[in-house]
Amino acid sequence: MSEREFDLIVFGVTGFVGKLTAAHLARHAPAHLRVAIAGRSKDRLEAVRADLPPSAATWPTVVVDAGDQDGLLVMARRTRVVISTVGPYVKYGLPLVGACAETGTHYCDLTGEVLFVRDAIDRHHEAAVVAGARLVTSCGFDSLPSDLGVLVTAARVAEDGEGTLGDTTLHVRSMRGGVSGGTIDSMREQIRQMSQDPQIRRMVGDPYALSPDRKKEPTGSAIPQRGRPRGRLGALVEQVPVQRNGRTGRWTAPFVMASYNTRVVRRSNALTGWSYGRSLRYQELFDTGQGVIGAARAATTAVALGGLAAGMWWKPTRALMGRVLPKPGSGPSQENLDNGRFALQIDATTTTGARYRTRVAADYDPGYNGTAIMLGESALALAQDEVDLPQRAGVLTPATALGTNVVERLRGYGFTFDVERVSNGGRAGLPSPE
Repeated sequence: MSEREFDLIVFGVTGFVGKLTAAHLARHAPAHLRVAIAGRSKDRLEAVRADLPPSAATWPTVVVDAGDQDGLLVMARRTRVVISTVGPYVKYGLPLVGACAETGTHYCDLTGEVLFVRDAIDRHHEAAVVAGARLVTSCGFDSLPSDLGVLVTAARVAEDGEGTLGDTTLHVRSMRGGVSGGTIDSMREQIRQMSQDPQIRRMVGDPYALSPDRKKEPTGSAIPQRGRPRGRLGALVEQVPVQRNGRTGRWTAPFVMASYNTRVVRRSNALTGWSYGRSLRYQELFDTGQGVIGAARAATTAVALGGLAAGMWWKPTRALMGRVLPKPGSGPSQENLDNGRFALQIDATTTTGARYRTRVAADYDPGYNGTAIMLGESALALAQDEVDLPQRAGVLTPATALGTNVVERLRGYGFTFDVERVSNGGRAGLPSPE
C-alpha cells in the first residue's frame, strides 16, 4: 500500500456529487495526500479539475470506463483508496468492487441499493477479507447518519450498563434538500429488476437482506410494529404507511430510505456479533407533525411515495417519469445547497427499560453537499486513519469499517451526534435524569 502511486482516487468526478466530493477534498485534504480523479473522458476530467479549488490543479487524471475490468484493476493497483460515485451501482459498480477486492484496495461509495450490496457481499466479501480491503458501502446520506447514529446510541447504552437495544426508531424530524438524479436513477433500476423477477422482489423485501448469515438472525419481527407490508410494492415500505404516536400525538409516514437504511443497520449489528442486541427491532419513520396538518402531511407523503414507486413499476410510466424527474448528474443551485439541512432523532428503549434519545443533524443538503462531506471524510479516514479504525475487512458498513472515527471527523464540520439518557432502566439506586 505504501508503495502505491496515489493515496486516493475519486472515480466518477464528472457527476454532480462526485464534483462536490472532489471540491471538499481539494479544500480539506492534507497537502501531502496524493489525490487523482478518474472517469471515462479525459476532456471532461480536465474541465472538472479546472473548476475545482486551486489545490486540485495538479491532480492527475485517470481515464477508465466503469465496464473496463482490466482498466479498473490497473487503477485499483495504483491507489490505496477509491471513492466511487458512479451509479446505478447495480449496473456499473460491481467491476470496481471486484478490482478493489482483488488488489487489496480500500473502497467507499454512496449507494442505497440493496441488490448491489447483496451482490457485492456474495461475490467479493471473502476475497476482500483475504486481501485486507475495506469495501465500505453507503457512506452518504444513505446510510451513514442512520448507521452511525445507532452505533453511538448502542455505545452509550453499553457504557451506562443499561443492557442492549430493543425497540429503536429513527424519526426524520426535518429535512430540506433536493433529491439526487442519481438516487432516482438507482431507485428506478432496482424497481425495474424487482418488477421482472419475483425472487429479487422477495430478497429486497427481506428485513435481513444484507445479513452475513441469514439463518443466525434473531427470530421474531425486525421492527417494533406488528403487521407486514403486502403487495408488490411492500418491499419498499417497512412500516404501516401512516400512523399516530399515542404518547406524543405526532403523525408519521413512510421514509423513502427506510427500506435500505434499516438493512444496513441490521448488517452492522450482525457483523459485530449482534453487539447492539439480539432484541434490536429497528425502523425509520418520517415525522410530519401533530394535529390535522400533521395527519394531512403524513397522508400526502405516503401517497406521493406510493405513486412514485408505482409509476416506476410499470414500463410505460417509468419511461414517462424519466422525462420529468431529475437526471443523473444534475443538481440544485448553490442557493438551495446553502439552505439545506436535516435533523434525525433516534428513540431507543433498552433491555433494562432505559430510554435514550440521539440527535443526528447538520446544516447541509442531505443528498448533495452533506453527502459529499460524509463520503469525503469516510475516504480520508480510510486513507489516513487506518490503524485507528476497527480491524475488519470485507464488504462493510460505515459503522463496522469506520466506527466513531468518522463521527469525530464530521463533528469538525458541524455535524451533530448527541446521545442523552431520557429515563433509567429497572436498576435501583440511579438518579433520575434532568
